[in-house]
Amino acid sequence: MFETTLLLTAAFLAGALNAVAGGGSFLTLPALVFTGVPPVVANATGTAALLPGYMAGAWGFREDTAPPPGLSMHLLVVLSLIGGAAGAALLLVTPDATFRRVVPWLLLAATALFAFGPQLRKALAGGPPPPAQAPVGGLAGGAYGGYFNGGLGILLLALFGLLGQTNLNAMNGLKNWVSALLTAIAVAIYAAGGVVLWPQALMMMVAATAGGYGGARVARKLPPAVLRSGVVATGLAMSLVFFARQ
Repeated sequence: MFETTLLLTAAFLAGALNAVAGGGSFLTLPALVFTGVPPVVANATGTAALLPGYMAGAWGFREDTAPPPGLSMHLLVVLSLIGGAAGAALLLVTPDATFRRVVPWLLLAATALFAFGPQLRKALAGGPPPPAQAPVGGLAGGAYGGYFNGGLGILLLALFGLLGQTNLNAMNGLKNWVSALLTAIAVAIYAAGGVVLWPQALMMMVAATAGGYGGARVARKLPPAVLRSGVVATGLAMSLVFFARQ
């Protein structure tokens, strides 16, 4: 009973956190590991559990969603699916010990990109961006999300900001749609590889969906500065937690 309550609570809060800022897997991954699930399987199961939460969050931001400069929605969909498939395939061949070591560095890098995104964008504003910058960024974001769902939202917000998008609600809506797309293809590959625990995943999906929609509707009313500070604080805190667990 305690384990069920823990997983449901983690999934609900993770769905809300993903809708607002990203980083929901920071909650589902440790919760699943705590119940005895190996890290790689826990990452795959938690990713599957959060998929409908991303969809609910995207619907909650439906009035605001818009693509960043240099990318159409159609191209972004294709890049997300290709990148997500590549990242998921890489996860299937990654040993648990290696995965434990790389996770905190991925989280820290995503948080730093988001925190210093405005400064980086100004520094790179001296001339027109290379034509391949937006597509390469979209593909890299998809690969990251397919490999490791944790911090995906933070990374995508940083990427969209570097590409010139300034409306945080538009960025959040697009982040949730992209997360849903690449997570869907990643989960299909995880399932084919037999690394998803479906009883836990299906149970957690219900809670994550409720949290995702509720979090999105609340986030739309928050000032951008508060949202940005919350994203950075979440990323730093979870990076420290995973460094401490090594």
